[in-house]
Parts: sequence; C-alpha cells; structure tokens
Amino acid sequence: MKLVSFLGDDQPQIGLVRGDRLVDLSQADPSLPHCMKALLELGPEGLDRVRACADASASRALADVKLLPPVSHPEKVICVGVNYADHAAESGMETPSEPVIFNKFPTTLRAYGDEIVLSPLSSEVDYEAELVVVIGVGGKDIKKERALEHVAGYTCGNDVSARDWQKGKPGGQWLLGKSFDSFGPTGPVLVTSDEIADPGKLAIQCRLNGETMQASSTDHLIFPVDELIAYVSSVATLKPGDLLFTGTPPGVGMARAPAVYLKPGDVVEVEIEGIGVLSNPVVGAD
Repeated sequence: MKLVSFLGDDQPQIGLVRGDRLVDLSQADPSLPHCMKALLELGPEGLDRVRACADASASRALADVKLLPPVSHPEKVICVGVNYADHAAESGMETPSEPVIFNKFPTTLRAYGDEIVLSPLSSEVDYEAELVVVIGVGGKDIKKERALEHVAGYTCGNDVSARDWQKGKPGGQWLLGKSFDSFGPTGPVLVTSDEIADPGKLAIQCRLNGETMQASSTDHLIFPVDELIAYVSSVATLKPGDLLFTGTPPGVGMARAPAVYLKPGDVVEVEIEGIGVLSNPVVGAD
C-alpha cells in the first residue's frame, strides 16, 4: 500500500493512494485514527483495517490535496552518517566499523512540495538523498533476524545539512547543522513494507534543477536496514512512527570541485525505486 498524510477539513488525515486518486480513510472508516503515528500504534491490525478500505468509494484526486510529511510528529528522527563507503571516501572519512548515529529535530520535517528555507546563519547548505525507514512495531534489543518485522514502511528523505555548522563549529555541530527548520523533507508517500521486497536493492537518486547529482543503490549500504534497527534498539527503545534516515550515497555538494550548495530558486528531487519522487523548492529566509 501507498499511504499519505494530507490536510483535509483543516486537520491531518490519512489517505490510501490508488493511482492518481486517494481513498480518504476518515470517510471510508471513521473509526481509524487521523494521524499516521496513531495508526501505526495499532500495529499490523491497523494496516489490515486500511487494506479493507482499498475499494471504498470515498476518494478524491491526489493532486487536489495538500500533502503532509507521512509521519508529521515522530518521537525520534534517527540518522546514520557515512553509510556508503564511497560517500565516506569523498568526505575524507574512514569507513566506519559500526554505525555513526545522530539525529534531527522533528521540527525539520516537511512534505512534498514544501520549501527548504535557507537560513542566513549558513552559507553551505547541502542535499542528501536517503531511504527513510518508518518503524511500525516498536521494541528494545530487536534481533537483526527479526528487525524487518518492525518496519511499517519506507519513504524518501532529504537530510539537508548546513556543512559550515556540521564541520566548522567547535566540536562539530552535527545536531544543529542538520536541524534547521525545513531541513528534513520526507515523502511523498509511505510505502508499506510488504511492497518492498528488499530495502537493500533500491535505486536512489538526487537531482538538482534536473541534473543528476547522486545515483546509487541501497545495496551499497555499509550497514543495511536490519542491522541498523538492531544496533539502535540495543540502546534506545524504538517507537511506532520513529524515522530512520539510512545515509546518503556519493555526489553531495560539499565533495564537488567547486562545491555546490543550495541557493534560492533551486529544486531538489529525491527519487527511490518503488517509492516515488520527493520534490522541494529552495527559498531564502524572509
């Protein structure tokens, strides 16, 4: 299934995408939650109830709705650094022996079509195309062999990064450099895990103003999705709706000669096989 969060009747709603239309689940089954996180908290039963609405007549044109981030208010936005060996090399970093984990504030999250807003506090803002894992069934000390059972689905993400904060501030301000408002676009859809046979075999691209900047596959991940879930959950309990950005492939702006950083008027697209295209314009701060 492809699910979206959208603004309907001045409040968040969930829709089931059917081609260029969507089933408004608030009409198809009024007993379902209106929030994706709350739906995921119902576990597999909640998704089964959504599947039962697939043929409902309560539909509207997908193009007519304002999309929201698939999960607007996750408890955690967990990110993985240098998780592609060739990206580690272009960044001048050694290939890590275990996952490099950091996070973004949930206030970074934006939807398909929303603006990436450049702050006057940074002049080196970069793009990072990433596969994002959406946790369905939470847990602690999850075994690698069972880890994918805890995944509700996948979406596209852009781990927008202020490199001058991440690299140039005392101590390296990874958290704040990754957490300016609007620096976490996700979407456009959440594709449930039953439709992604292997999250480790997906083509991933980033395009800037139509030019391909990143082109790789998730089969180049140093630490695959199941290993990341096991690793993070050994420390922190994962909750339904938590987001896990899995890392970016080579081709980022800071590694180019000359460096390419985002500027007002740019359009950034992240495309992942089996999921879709996440597109966001770039603007300057008011």
